[in-house]
Amino acid sequence: MSYLVLARKYRPRNFTEMVGQDHVVQALSNALTTGRLHHAYMFTGTRGVGKTTVSRILAKSLNCQGPDGQGGITAIPCGVCQACTDIDSGRFVDYTELDAASNRGVDEVQALLEQAVYKPVQGRFKVFMIDEVHMLTNTAFNAMLKTLEEPPEYLKFVLATTDPQKVPVTVLSRCLQFNLRPMAPDTIREHLQKVLATEQVSADMPSLRLLARAARGSMRDALSLTDQAIAFGSGVLEEATVRQMLGSVDRSYVFRLLQALAQGDGKTVVETSEALRTHGLSAASTLEEMGSVLQRMAVLQAVPDAADDSDPEAADIAQLAALMPADETQLLYSICLHGRGELGLAPDEYAALTMVLLRLLAFKPAVEQRAGQEKKTLKFAPLRHSPEAIASAATAATAATAQTAPAITATATATATATAMALTSATPALTAPMRPVAPPSTLASPHIFEQNKPLALLDKGRAAIEVVASGDHPAGQHLAVRDMTSASISAPELAQKNEQNKPLALIEQAKAAIKIEAIQVHVQTDSVLDVPTVQVAAAVPSNPEGDFWYATVQALVAANAITALVRELALQAQLVARDADQWLLRVERESLNQPGSRERLAAALADAGYPVKLVAEVGRVTDSPAKRNAAAAAQAQLAAEKIVFDDPLVQTLMRDFAAKIVPGSIKPL
Repeated sequence: MSYLVLARKYRPRNFTEMVGQDHVVQALSNALTTGRLHHAYMFTGTRGVGKTTVSRILAKSLNCQGPDGQGGITAIPCGVCQACTDIDSGRFVDYTELDAASNRGVDEVQALLEQAVYKPVQGRFKVFMIDEVHMLTNTAFNAMLKTLEEPPEYLKFVLATTDPQKVPVTVLSRCLQFNLRPMAPDTIREHLQKVLATEQVSADMPSLRLLARAARGSMRDALSLTDQAIAFGSGVLEEATVRQMLGSVDRSYVFRLLQALAQGDGKTVVETSEALRTHGLSAASTLEEMGSVLQRMAVLQAVPDAADDSDPEAADIAQLAALMPADETQLLYSICLHGRGELGLAPDEYAALTMVLLRLLAFKPAVEQRAGQEKKTLKFAPLRHSPEAIASAATAATAATAQTAPAITATATATATATAMALTSATPALTAPMRPVAPPSTLASPHIFEQNKPLALLDKGRAAIEVVASGDHPAGQHLAVRDMTSASISAPELAQKNEQNKPLALIEQAKAAIKIEAIQVHVQTDSVLDVPTVQVAAAVPSNPEGDFWYATVQALVAANAITALVRELALQAQLVARDADQWLLRVERESLNQPGSRERLAAALADAGYPVKLVAEVGRVTDSPAKRNAAAAAQAQLAAEKIVFDDPLVQTLMRDFAAKIVPGSIKPL
């Protein structure tokens, strides 16, 4: 007797033997039991999940005669009557299977429909099964629409497809649609165990796991790979032989790479990549295996109880999950997914693999807290500006930008002189020494940061505020029309202006470089400059809690003590109240109020000398570090645009030559 492959030998003969499709089995069984039978069924799903098998079982259930020949429609076909055996062997007259991939024309469909006028010869129902129905032509679909909508009572249609999107909606609306899902690897592994036990083939658990993963949800593929593995291993399935047959990457390489990435060991990463090249292991499979392990690590980090004790790799994955922070795990997973798409673009896939692995190191956060490592104490440097000075600067900027003024009629020299005087008068306020905000016990420590940048963005914003304060135009509106009198700009005057007005130095030097000796500016009082509207963020009112929280968060960010979601939480939160043991934060989005992010932020604050408990609420935020940074950036943008618009050369070009400044092209330094 010839050998029958496992995929055909162990094809389910009834609904009880079906694996992994309980939702379809339950619906069809109940319909058969109650007699509520539809005239057309559509089975969709990937290859090898049981579409044809369900169709044959349904045909047997409709035509089963029972062992005694007196049976009726049943959800449990007997499998021994003539109808059941004929359908299993493929010679039942009233069951017709049409492969639409090779019979896709209207002639083939019409020939099939011509048989519909005749009643069944042996069974109760005629069953027309059209496989890969999406391959039919439009004319073929149109030819079967009427019969599909109102078939004879003895005719049932069963359509199967792997791509239901290509089936016309007019056909879909006439069918009951069942989606057969890809099977889980554990389901495939358990079924393979039963099959191999019946076949008396020895197999270890790791080899079955490899076969189940390689099947990618298809039971037929799993059984075909098992047939191949039995032949490759001479009747024995072992992990090494199955891995060699599949060309899979040994998980030991993956664990070594991930451990080296977690520890920042670039040498081990490059050496392991060269080892993969030496052994001829697939680069794409390496990234795929890394993605699979990273996914399990992420699940374990989010749900520690999700570990499978029966998995021999569970201990290694748990160790890697403890070494790597959750946000870094997500980043590495994303890079691995995108890296697989880049392998085909490189002339050498192993070189591309090395670049992807080095990219994982390049995007690694600079400061981390790993399990088992000693925590580093984060100490704040004394702040250079007090809350009172910050509040006074913000108040002065708000008052200056709120004033309305007429059009500027002074010459370019007068404008530059006024700006220089404003900067000169503002210098003492910016350089005055200021006391730190609410210093903890660690502020007096001699070990401070090498660079003190907690208020870097605020300093830029304050400088921009002083420049804007010297102007007379209101924020958020068109700049005033400038009426200019005749004036000449010579090289000596240009040098004098550069000494008086430092913010204009670069622009004036550029003019001198192109040797503009003199430009005659004509008076046109009725000219209107085409100046874009400048939107400025509203200044955030200063308060002690906001000033303290802003300085604290900026220090944490400058020291890389917080990253990713934790940094976003700190920047978007408002400090509402604080005492010795507990701080109350307010955020606008519920997604930021995560326990894990709060715990990591509290740990960073504890290292900085604030051992407090963080409590967060959801509400309207009026003062946060992000809002202050946005206000400072907007003021700096306004100052930069004012410098450009006030320039005499720019005004001349705009007036005489209809020049326009591209909106968004001016960026502050």
